Amino acid sequence: RRLSEQSVPNDAKRQRFHSHHSETTVVNPAVPLLEEHRCSFPGSVESVLFYAHYIPDSTGCVPPLQDTLFPDRVENRLPLAEDKLSQQILELFQACQQQTCDLSRKELCRTELQREIQQIFPQSRLFLVGSSLNGFGTRSSDGDLCLVVKEEPIPTFFFNFNIIFQVNQKTEAREILSLVQKLFSTKLCNYIERPQLIRAKVPIVKFRDKVRQFDLNVNNVVGIRNTFLLRTYAYLENRVRPLVLVVKKWASFHDINDASRGTLSSYSLVLMVLHYLQTLPEPILPSLQKIYPESFDPTMQLHLVHQTPCTIPAYLSKNGSSLGDLLIGFFKYYATEFDWSRQMISVREAKAIPRPDGTEWRNKFICVE
Repeated sequence: RRLSEQSVPNDAKRQRFHSHHSETTVVNPAVPLLEEHRCSFPGSVESVLFYAHYIPDSTGCVPPLQDTLFPDRVENRLPLAEDKLSQQILELFQACQQQTCDLSRKELCRTELQREIQQIFPQSRLFLVGSSLNGFGTRSSDGDLCLVVKEEPIPTFFFNFNIIFQVNQKTEAREILSLVQKLFSTKLCNYIERPQLIRAKVPIVKFRDKVRQFDLNVNNVVGIRNTFLLRTYAYLENRVRPLVLVVKKWASFHDINDASRGTLSSYSLVLMVLHYLQTLPEPILPSLQKIYPESFDPTMQLHLVHQTPCTIPAYLSKNGSSLGDLLIGFFKYYATEFDWSRQMISVREAKAIPRPDGTEWRNKFICVE
């Protein structure tokens, strides 16, 4: 069920991309490198591993974020659409998916903000996370930022490891974000508009640049790891991204895509689609966490998490369902098959698991692991 070298057409095997350093044959161009994916992984890290020239495994299906080996733009291979509904889904996806210029503006903002924030937190790093990098972004997607400020270097024989400590979100995070908000309101007032500290369970500073909304949190590093886990799922099979986008657009149209108002977050909607694709009689997606546990190890050094997905090959499913059929099946699954009162959505397990009985889940209508 894996896409092997033998199953790839000869013309794909011979396709080459040139660089200053080497010539690489693309064995599995399941997800070609779009211009937008050449954005560097944010943050400077004092580690020889980070500065080493990283050459991704040629069988990987996930486009690297920084890749000087592939300077030429290659169009992403989209699924065929032979029925009208599938054609409409593809047209919507192509019109609404995040463009190169959108990501470039977000990265420019991140770079400028990191430079200013490092004036008050010299060792901090600012990461672009969420839909901007996970492959599910749209042209209207907000920018999500994670400020990592609490680290302590631990020397080893070869180089220093940076261990990230938990920040108390009720006290420390709010104090840090108060300083960030003050910085935005004073020194950056010509660039940043309406910075506001939101005292939520995970507090954030919400602000705008001249183009879009941003949310900035402190040391919520699980969001960085999840960004690259979802990015791998996004590019594992070419029907995933269009299907997720149309479900998100449907939810937004019906005003059920706003976690701050008690409805579904975009993250939850993505997980719902992935779970559905995993639970089909002939699955379209596997559980990456089960198959590649070393690639998604929660203890992995933060500056390495963007590299390991590049080695994961595309998933070749025997399920030939069209996008239209999958969209209809998505609604049917959650309307008639999934047991909301007893089951929890689990992408990690690639199946529905028993709903937990803890107090934090008791009043939840929808449980997503």
